[in-house]
Amino acid sequence: MTSDLGAKAPKYQRIADELRREIKDGLYGPGERLPPETALLERFRTSFPGLSLQTMRNAIGVLRGEGLVEARHGVGTFVAQNRRLQRRSRFRYGRARNDRQLLTSHLRHEITEVGRITPPERIALLAALEPGTEMVVRRRTLFNRDTGKPQELGASYLPLSFAAGSYLEAREVVPKALFLCVEDLSGKRYAHARDHWQWRMPSTAEAEALRISASRGVLHLVHVARAADQTLLEVSESIWPADSIEIIDEYDIPAGPEDLRGLSDV
Repeated sequence: MTSDLGAKAPKYQRIADELRREIKDGLYGPGERLPPETALLERFRTSFPGLSLQTMRNAIGVLRGEGLVEARHGVGTFVAQNRRLQRRSRFRYGRARNDRQLLTSHLRHEITEVGRITPPERIALLAALEPGTEMVVRRRTLFNRDTGKPQELGASYLPLSFAAGSYLEAREVVPKALFLCVEDLSGKRYAHARDHWQWRMPSTAEAEALRISASRGVLHLVHVARAADQTLLEVSESIWPADSIEIIDEYDIPAGPEDLRGLSDV
């Protein structure tokens, strides 16, 4: 059994990680009942000798808190029909290096635009681009494979130094995670990322593309990725209906004081 958090994580968290992975891989589909607690307890005791029923319940409680499963009194625990998408930024790259698939392989990707443009002002500012810098853009819409409903609008802005004239200028879905393609073409490895989150109202075009009301808020992420030498490798943006996604960030808390004044207002 593997875990996103590794062997140092509490047992209940590691069990929740495994069950979450199985749900996302389709082992348990929407509306399907999970095995009874006693069956899960017997199964996980092979990896965690002495596992208690309360620890097993704590693991299921994590999934309930995330909206992945729901309990029906006297019946059992079922996979939620309309669960929120989850983004765990710290684990996305490692997972994709392991499975060599798209970062969102469970969704259907449609490339809506490929070309060379001067990025929008917000993108240019967050990426510290020189005025007038031209980049290759790849815009996409991601759909739920079962319902056909749009889940996410996205775009990636890529430096001409490696993207120009490459297959990244073709209007086709790439065969693996885009960052792996960028590493192949640039000869550099992703080493640092910075995420900028913003809640806002959608534009008319965004509301139409996501098939949502213009009064329904969206969550807008701009993700800036660089190599170890600070070379810019990619700026990507993603837009979701705000009530359809959950951002989960897990990290170690410093044991002592740190002088990081000015880096956080809240």
